[in-house]
Formats: sequence, structure tokens, C-alpha cells
Amino acid sequence: MEKSRERPGSRAAQVKWIEAGITEVSPPENHYDIWHDRAVFRFLTAPKDRRKYVELVLRSLKIGGHIVVASFGENGSQKCSGSDVTRYRPEAIRDEFGDEFNLVKSFHETHKMPFGTNQKFVYCCCRKLG
Repeated sequence: MEKSRERPGSRAAQVKWIEAGITEVSPPENHYDIWHDRAVFRFLTAPKDRRKYVELVLRSLKIGGHIVVASFGENGSQKCSGSDVTRYRPEAIRDEFGDEFNLVKSFHETHKMPFGTNQKFVYCCCRKLG
């Protein structure tokens, strides 16, 4: 969190920083225009945890708001930092969020890690329908 707080410089005071487990947090309703997830959703391997996460996103995003999720693609790593992960196709991510969301855009990326290996990611942007 400290590194993240450094990035916006003087604008960091304009950000409300929340540090909590994603299945335990209670964000405000219909509040956010965008929810960006670079490294959480893929670690939710239990269906009940994914449902809780989706409920949070649904409740927190404004109608017309977007969620951007990065996860391991269907041919990506099966573990990250020693933990199991769930791998996805773009349509499968959208399906996790349900009919309340429309898949706007997706793409795949092969990310070269500092120690020389490659990780296959999928990025999805979904819009909350009204």
C-alpha cells in the first residue's frame, strides 16, 4: 500500500485508501465509476468467494460503470506466489459477473517476468448494465 500511495504524489490525499480482505470489505453502494483488479480475482478459487466478490462489484459500481480484470489466461500459470489460481477465457470472466455486465473489450498478453519466465494474462473490461 505504501508504494501505491507514493505513485500519485500530492494527489494521494484525494484517494480514499481501503486496506481489507476483498470478501470482508463493505464499499459504498453505486459509488464507483471503475473497479480495477490487477491481481485479486484470479486468487479466488472457491466459488463462494467469487460470488461474494461479484456481489461487491455489482453493489459498488454505478450503472454504466466498468470493471477491468486481469487474470491468468486459459493457458496461463496454475499457481502464483505458491498459491492456486483460477485461469480464464474472456467470456468466462464475463460469465462470472453475469447478465448484469456486458463484455466491452478483452485482450491477451504474454508478460515476461524478471527471472525470465513468461506468464499469459487475459484482460477484460466489462460494463455494468442498467
